[in-house]
Amino acid sequence: MSGGRRRRLGWVWAGLGAVAVSAVGFAVVAQAMGERTPVLVLARDVPAGQVLKQGDLRVVQVAAEAGVVPVADRAAVLGRKARVPLVAGALLAPGQVGTSAGFPPPGHSQVAIPVEQGGAPPDLSTGERVAVLPGPVGAGAVGGEEETQAPSGVAGTVTGMRAPESAGGPRVVTVLVETAAARRAAQLEHPRVVVLPAEGREAP
Repeated sequence: MSGGRRRRLGWVWAGLGAVAVSAVGFAVVAQAMGERTPVLVLARDVPAGQVLKQGDLRVVQVAAEAGVVPVADRAAVLGRKARVPLVAGALLAPGQVGTSAGFPPPGHSQVAIPVEQGGAPPDLSTGERVAVLPGPVGAGAVGGEEETQAPSGVAGTVTGMRAPESAGGPRVVTVLVETAAARRAAQLEHPRVVVLPAEGREAP
């Protein structure tokens, strides 16, 4: 995943209202010269509800102000649960860990979407904003009324992925969507996943 795409991941969770400070990760990284501080960054993806372990974190030097976890507070976050899905490469914020998961946020649900080969970008990653769309109409479809009754696409955020259980099988992509659209997302036939443009979706 490109650096720019990684920098946007924190804003995804903030925009969904998961935690107020989930966007600070890359937002506080200063490009200008200044005193650099050792802080904690995610070494790998951590699902919401999973307990943080030593191997989940690493240390980086950044020019940062408030809102991120300094290396001196490592012991305070180890053994606590991720309140939201944490993405490898993002700086850790205090509000992202706690005694229990705070995810999915109110009004949202996670839907597991079986995606056939070629139905999603091979480099699809956790945290990306996507549209889940119905696949092509089958050769036997009549069109017209049947097409208009087909469920429309659903926008959401990727929260997890599972490799196919067998060669040629579908890859399962878990997507966070508005609860009102969860049933529609689950009913899509031959669903395909398209990454949405970054423009206009970085602000919380």
